[in-house]
Amino acid sequence: MTVARSVAIHARGLGKAYSVYAHPSDRLKQMLWPGGRRFYTEFVAVRDVDLDVMRGETVGIVGRNGSGKSTLLRMICGTLARSTGTLQVEGRVAPILALGAGFNAEFTGRENVLVNAAVLGLSDAVIRDRLDSIAAFADIGAFFDRPVMSYSSGMYARLAFAVAIHVDPDILVIDEILAVGDEAFNRKCFARIEEIKRTGATILFVSHSPNLVVELCDRAVLMDAGERLLTSDPKTVLSRYHRLLYAPRAQTAAIREEIRQLDRGEEPAARKSIPGSPRAAHAPARASTGRYDPKLQPESTVEYAARGARIREPRILDDSGRRVNVLVAGARYTYTYDVEFLEDAFQVRFGMMIKLVTGFELAGQASHAARKGIEHVPAGSVATVRFPFRALVVPGVYFLNSGVLGIRDEEGGYLHRILDAAIFRVEGSPGRVTGAIDLSDQAAAIVQIRPPG
Repeated sequence: MTVARSVAIHARGLGKAYSVYAHPSDRLKQMLWPGGRRFYTEFVAVRDVDLDVMRGETVGIVGRNGSGKSTLLRMICGTLARSTGTLQVEGRVAPILALGAGFNAEFTGRENVLVNAAVLGLSDAVIRDRLDSIAAFADIGAFFDRPVMSYSSGMYARLAFAVAIHVDPDILVIDEILAVGDEAFNRKCFARIEEIKRTGATILFVSHSPNLVVELCDRAVLMDAGERLLTSDPKTVLSRYHRLLYAPRAQTAAIREEIRQLDRGEEPAARKSIPGSPRAAHAPARASTGRYDPKLQPESTVEYAARGARIREPRILDDSGRRVNVLVAGARYTYTYDVEFLEDAFQVRFGMMIKLVTGFELAGQASHAARKGIEHVPAGSVATVRFPFRALVVPGVYFLNSGVLGIRDEEGGYLHRILDAAIFRVEGSPGRVTGAIDLSDQAAAIVQIRPPG
């Protein structure tokens, strides 16, 4: 198999299946009657994955637990044999996999460093030269010379990461291990990852943190039930992943097919409309408080399935009640939307989020604290939610999410949610703001509920 020199990872039809035996004796029976009757059932963890990762690219893999993410990484790292397909990996791979992978629990941290660095291709001289640096980066003190079996998960993460980044990897593979580290250490790790990126290394990692995927990745891959459903920009992949994650089970198959169509480039060009969202142009607001541009519409709107409630007319109003989407830096506005309750709901809360064009979540508000929502909202009620804010951000384009959470049929979660429900542009200068956003206090959310009838 020959691939372009710019491709670091090339997979076609990659798959992994396991033989599951109901009883230990069935394994022996299968050995005695090979090619005959099957004494096992087959579990396919990964099926028919096509994937190209370019040199110097950072790619995030997202998906639910059990979707095949870790299995895919282990095949790429060479720690797990593939069952089907072809795979070519160019360059030295430094894996940071699940806790317990690659380290001998009875060896000390120092001994594990020596063994792992050698396995990853470093000479004895280079290992000895870098040993002190590895120990300093891990910063686990006297535990460096104690057996790994005595480590906490955070200590293990520190040591595993320290080894991987000191072998000058061509490909760095990370499987969510940094989720167990403390905040200060994670910051140090991500700073080092940025350095590794600047050297032109390829980075492939699994994460459940949307912000990390958006900030670090050039592309993202969505895995579900062992299948690669979508490869695209991080914002697109994460929006489809969240829609799939929170969809009712009866709609999962249809949403999976929609995502496959998007991956094949078959999604209709027309943007998805929000129920109840008017498209007609509105009269412009006063110049001092902004205006409405009918051409400024979000093209990346994703709507979750309604579970007993429906959000209508997400919009921004100036302090005179005029609808606007081109804002003046420093002026006051209200992000508002209505929520129609189709069924009784309990512990109801409302939320909003402002995001950058990249999808990074910049700032948000919630109407109530967790477990302190509105006790009961009867079916037929309509709520109007208002989130006052000042446009204390640097000029640019921003997106708004809207969501309503609650308990329905004894199950908590989103009753309805719309990603990229609204878009706005800030013009002018925010004056005293020196970063991306002002940290001064914002007004609290206002909720008004009109009872049914």
